[in-house]
Amino acid sequence: MEKSWTKSVTLALEGPDKYVTISNTTEASWAMIEDWPLEDAPALDRALEICAEVVEGKRPAEDARKAFLAAAVEAEIAVQD
Repeated sequence: MEKSWTKSVTLALEGPDKYVTISNTTEASWAMIEDWPLEDAPALDRALEICAEVVEGKRPAEDARKAFLAAAVEAEIAVQD
């Protein structure tokens, strides 16, 4: 099983008051592939690339978390802190 991030990300991915919690790289990848409001955006593309590198063991998991947050900002998705 994949190791969870040190801190989960809770964001309004399915609407303004419908928050979901993402706790690892695999969940983040699926969210960006299946549920993301943008299809072609620089931070999204970079986050997907970083997530793949994390899964391959080439980068630490926290890099994926940071890239996922940057993609959420780019897509103007509300994130709970």
